[in-house]
Amino acid sequence: MVQATVTLLALVNPAMCVALFIKGRDPHKSGRNVSEAIGAVLAIALILCVAAFAGRNILALFGISLPAFSVAGGLVLAAIGTRMMVSVQAAPDPETSYADASITPLILFAASPGTITGVITIAASHKNGSIPLVTLIAIGIVMGILLAVLLAAAKFSKNAKNGGLARQVVTSYMGLIVIAMGVQFALTGFKDFMQA
Repeated sequence: MVQATVTLLALVNPAMCVALFIKGRDPHKSGRNVSEAIGAVLAIALILCVAAFAGRNILALFGISLPAFSVAGGLVLAAIGTRMMVSVQAAPDPETSYADASITPLILFAASPGTITGVITIAASHKNGSIPLVTLIAIGIVMGILLAVLLAAAKFSKNAKNGGLARQVVTSYMGLIVIAMGVQFALTGFKDFMQA
């Protein structure tokens, strides 16, 4: 149980999720930010629960192996990280920076194919009967932690300066980490695929 929770927590990476969430959020609309945080966590939880129950069967239906799925997931993460780094270099338009904000990158990161692969693997190794109870409990704990940090970010982001140099540096650094995670997922998946 503890190992499953820690593994899933590392894959979801709440610290990175906060960086993705607050980017482009209007600090003066905390009510909207809270509702978006709740919506994002519910969407992520739904995706991960579906993966826990039916992930292997869905992949098998399309003839996709876990290693191939890891490669695809790695490419998606690398693309998200690249987009983060590019967005820091682009000059923000003050009239559209908040309007164009989306929680999609957050959902794609937290419920990435890499995370889904981890959920499927945990569910397969801890399954007793038809309900992957250990996996579902781990998902619940991690989603609770994620919701807490996102709500804190939504509440306290109005105290932070938007677009400052420190924030740009952190976003660039986190973008690089996401790219590295994507490359790691892709290379691990490719290695496992070649050994299969």
